[in-house]
Amino acid sequence: MSIFGRKNTDDSAAATATVSPELAALTGVYSIDPAHSTIGFTARHAMVTNVKGKFNEFTGSLQLDGADPSRSTASIDVRMDSIDTGSADRDGHLKSADFFKTDEFPAMTFRSTSVESAGDDYRVTGDLSILGVTRPLTIDLEFNGAARDPFGNERVGFEGKAEILRSEWGLTWNAALETGGVLVSDKIKLNFDISAIKNA
Repeated sequence: MSIFGRKNTDDSAAATATVSPELAALTGVYSIDPAHSTIGFTARHAMVTNVKGKFNEFTGSLQLDGADPSRSTASIDVRMDSIDTGSADRDGHLKSADFFKTDEFPAMTFRSTSVESAGDDYRVTGDLSILGVTRPLTIDLEFNGAARDPFGNERVGFEGKAEILRSEWGLTWNAALETGGVLVSDKIKLNFDISAIKNA
């Protein structure tokens, strides 16, 4: 089931009439709960293995419109010096001028520009800004459901993934391998596991 429903070629009034009450009830503004969410990434290292990491500090909000999915929006702000790959030395290198230059560019941001259904799931396209460079990014998302937690919070859950070429955002540092290839892949896989709480 998709929070944004299936694509409908009818006008918005007709689409509103056919939307399920369950989805329409989810309409509202939600804040991402960082304690129960993950924004992570995977990079190929030395051409032979994957290194996974995540960002420990971020904020974000979702404005969901169950009756008219195209009106939904998303925004995320990530604190870049919260990067965590399980290695202090590697994290320090990633924060340096070779990569994210966190002293100069402390945040990575995403601002949605459009939302559309994709079968039972949906697709969010927006502007991703890293190192002062802004380029479009499309995230394929799956709606995992909604629930009221024991503390009375209304939650929604999402899983998403996307791929980028880091060089398109100016992240070009690398080292050649004697056996051919490079130390760090240009392609980076992004993954999102989001729990968001409906604002009062």
